[in-house]
Amino acid sequence: MAEGKCFHLEVVTPDRQFYIGDADSLVLPAIDGYMGVEAGHEPVVTAVVPGELKYRSEGAWTHAVVSQGLAEIMPDRVMVLTTSAERPEEIDWKRAEAAKERAEERLRQKLSIQEYYNSKAALARAMARLKAARK
Repeated sequence: MAEGKCFHLEVVTPDRQFYIGDADSLVLPAIDGYMGVEAGHEPVVTAVVPGELKYRSEGAWTHAVVSQGLAEIMPDRVMVLTTSAERPEEIDWKRAEAAKERAEERLRQKLSIQEYYNSKAALARAMARLKAARK
């Protein structure tokens, strides 16, 4: 891959356009693990899972915590549609810790399959937020 090649990146949530601009590198939490993206990437659509997303623009890395969503990757552009995206400094530590504790308590209870999966997703999101806020 040639140095300096960029692609258009959009990270969008239902509430806001988190980032729209050029990037030369992207790392996102995908269903099969973290996925790296650079300009010229093969076309892919993948599920995004709760975790840390980071992108490099103008030589600087920007970190964000994202929840579940989808990413459409094309050679010259990437669109990440996610339920939420926030910078580490936007995370309320106490609220994230309380959400983690609630999700862990729900997992200890006997739940329906749907409640179990909802609780696992809530726990994954809370853990990703706490990890990013710690940095």
